[in-house]
Amino acid sequence: MTNPIGDVEKAKAILITGSNTTENHPVLSCYAKRAARFADAKIIVADPRKIPMVRHSVLWMRQKLGTDVAWINGMIHVIIRDKLYDEKYVKTRTVGFDDLAKTVGKYTPEFVEGITGIPAEDIEEAARIFAKAKSASILYTMGITQHICGTDNVKSLANLAMITGNVGREGGGVNPLRGQNNVQGACDMGGLPNVYTGYQPVANADNKKKFEEAWGVTGLNEKPGMTATRMLPAAHEGKLKALYIIGENPMVSDPDIDHAKACLEHLDFLVVQDIFLTETAQLAHVVLPSACFAEKDGTFSNTERKIQRVRKAVNPPGQAKDDWWILVELARRMGYTMNYAHSRAIFEEIARVTPSYCGVSYDRLEHDGLHWPCPGPDHPGTPCLHKEQFTCGLGVLHAVEWIPPAEQPDDQYPYYLTTGRHIYHYHTGTMTMKSDGLNKAAPECYLEITPADAKGLGVADGEMVEVKSRRGAITVKARVCDATEDGTVFLPFHYAKAAANKLTNTALDPIAAIPELKVCAVSISKTA
Repeated sequence: MTNPIGDVEKAKAILITGSNTTENHPVLSCYAKRAARFADAKIIVADPRKIPMVRHSVLWMRQKLGTDVAWINGMIHVIIRDKLYDEKYVKTRTVGFDDLAKTVGKYTPEFVEGITGIPAEDIEEAARIFAKAKSASILYTMGITQHICGTDNVKSLANLAMITGNVGREGGGVNPLRGQNNVQGACDMGGLPNVYTGYQPVANADNKKKFEEAWGVTGLNEKPGMTATRMLPAAHEGKLKALYIIGENPMVSDPDIDHAKACLEHLDFLVVQDIFLTETAQLAHVVLPSACFAEKDGTFSNTERKIQRVRKAVNPPGQAKDDWWILVELARRMGYTMNYAHSRAIFEEIARVTPSYCGVSYDRLEHDGLHWPCPGPDHPGTPCLHKEQFTCGLGVLHAVEWIPPAEQPDDQYPYYLTTGRHIYHYHTGTMTMKSDGLNKAAPECYLEITPADAKGLGVADGEMVEVKSRRGAITVKARVCDATEDGTVFLPFHYAKAAANKLTNTALDPIAAIPELKVCAVSISKTA
């Protein structure tokens, strides 16, 4: 997030897209709802489903799946056409405006309506609300990123924020909402194949030298590694022999699960480190039991880049150990000594080698957190990014064209499928499905289907249907409702027994290597 969570409540316009915020981020959603109710903020929702946030919005744009670049370009077209953009900000703080204006020139509201299904007048209204607001915030999640054009979707949202002067502004910003409590922290710590901590590129010679000196080694590889989505195909091809999975459950979360299982079974050696025996752990040669968040000391870096202390409350069960302790012991037994006595020592090294964290310490985090970047011990942290200038100097406006999803409905697979979460379970249910109360509230998977589509199939609410794609099939209970539009169905992906990701497509965004989990083609038939 470019802005802190509290800024959402200061926004005068809030664009929410690709995010079922009230169910997936229920606490943060309260900031948006309070802004609308008590501060006259105008919420615009762009979502193919009638999500609960629609009730709090002044405008709901129901786009067809995979058409986000088109409607965002449509809003930008109107803003430029009607000279509603922040001309001073664009001239002094960005580059690429002319190319952007040329590209969006053809994305008239009428042209966009033909692609997205959003009425032209709604594109016009959304553009005016957003551009005229004193401050406008954008909230998005994986409904934007999990497409073959996910990177383009994010660039388009950044374009919209920059031409209206909303990056570096209180109450504005481009704000991706993280799904779990330390996803941001994992990325910050180099949990990506091309960077060290703090997003320092591995291909940079100075970075290589710095980390070699810090770790007392030579010959660190300057070549970026594989993304997770490219590891499993490499295993299937025999190019990857061993895999170590920590806190991830691809046997439920990865697209085309049957193929994912075949990839894992091709490995010579699979290690899984987790707090429960997940579906993936059941395939492992070795399972290493780790401690959960309440059983260890450390830090979390949350969705607003705020670094916070976590303190041990209870002892871990059985032989479960801290994740860092397991890794240190493995390194020692493989011939490399890591001299860390506790989590504080690890964080001290993080601060030494990470510019954005170098002003942070356990002592400074004793009573409250700090937002990175925090470049010095007296620095107060940076809740809002890019206030004076962008990190790279000028913000780059990208001219982006819309491309259709990788897979289209046809006679054999006539329906669009999209997937997501609901409020009662998180991700693959590794933790939430250990709760009797949550399992009682949401015991099984379901397929949202419109009354018209259900009638055409002869399916009544609560009846079982088979959903099939080019990759697999599941049997699931039909839930007849108006949440989606005719021709589109929805599945929550939490349930291993009826795993939505048996159906989803492995097509990848060429830049981020994220699979197109949010749209594929399926057939539906009533079971006997």
